[in-house]
Amino acid sequence: MYTESLVKLGKVRSEIREIFEYGNKRKAEIGAENVFDFSIGNPSVPAPKSVNDAIIDLVNNFDSVALHGYTSAQGDAKVRTTIANYINNRFNTEIAPDNIYMTCGAASSLTIVFNAIMQKDDECIVFTPYFSEYGVFLERTGAKLVAVKSEDKTFQVDMKGFEAAINEKTKAVVINSPNNPSGVVYSVETIEKMCDLLRKKEKEYGHPIFLVTDEPYRELVYDDIEVPYLINYYDDTFVCYSYSKALSLPGERIGYIVVSPKMKDAGDAYAAVCGAGRALGYVCASSMYQRVIEKCIDDTADISIYKVNRDLLYNNLTEMGYECVYPDGAFYLFVKAMGDDAHEFCEKAKEHELLLVPADSFGTPGYVRISYCVQTKQIEDALPAFKKLAESYQK
Repeated sequence: MYTESLVKLGKVRSEIREIFEYGNKRKAEIGAENVFDFSIGNPSVPAPKSVNDAIIDLVNNFDSVALHGYTSAQGDAKVRTTIANYINNRFNTEIAPDNIYMTCGAASSLTIVFNAIMQKDDECIVFTPYFSEYGVFLERTGAKLVAVKSEDKTFQVDMKGFEAAINEKTKAVVINSPNNPSGVVYSVETIEKMCDLLRKKEKEYGHPIFLVTDEPYRELVYDDIEVPYLINYYDDTFVCYSYSKALSLPGERIGYIVVSPKMKDAGDAYAAVCGAGRALGYVCASSMYQRVIEKCIDDTADISIYKVNRDLLYNNLTEMGYECVYPDGAFYLFVKAMGDDAHEFCEKAKEHELLLVPADSFGTPGYVRISYCVQTKQIEDALPAFKKLAESYQK
């Protein structure tokens, strides 16, 4: 009677959500201070004061009907102009307001782009580890997800594996940098090699291969690391951006798509994005939060706290004997499980009230993800538990 695949999705939460809900139950049983929940990527620092000030100013001084009413489907023209000007000034691009489509966060950006470009039996390449919901988003288009294993240790793109995976059915490649779950940032060298290869393959197969860059963590980088802006490296690029992490607004669902103006038939590409948004029922992104973004375009939350957390967690865990991928960005630590089975390792961690996420669903068995977007005190309090967990394996 119902769509079987969707019934299954509705009945089974993602593994991250399952662990998060287990954590809520456990906190109710023994107290939140006794549970070390590192499961979910929910920002732990507040939105900057400018966000609250903008909301108050809009509520008090903006016409209420307009504030809460519909905008154009692609977003308010003034907001899109502000975003286009900001991107152009920051990255030396030539983006116009009609290259931008406002969305309800990065998830809707991705689903809209996938529906705009992917058709039945097309293939979309992703690199391990990858955000597990990519597969869910792609399945509805009839396209196939093709996972390419990244380089060991560095988790940069393995170019030989990448080239071997590209064929005449390849329609898109997804880049997520800084990466969820590894925190790795793709280097300029990696991006240049990737784009050279894609141009070669576009010419060989005679059709576009789109680059879809998933960027909710762009602002969360440490140590002056550069995150290349892909439109400057490859013409056939869609940028999927979200303010969820940069401004600590995950529940407000606000972001945008940029369609590269250098893309072949860029007008049709933008029309396909608008059409996909319409077909998926995205009437318009939040009217009020579009205008909040306009007022806070150059602001971020205090990401220095995440750097403190990263250094505290990485330095202590490596000293305890854990093998960790050094994260240049995002707020995740990617750790090799002790023992052969990451699920078993995470169950063992629960005995110490540590809630970690096995990375099998991210396409990388044998690793776990630790979300350090938590209060620093939680990390400090959890260190003895991490030590006991490590010792239980080292013995």
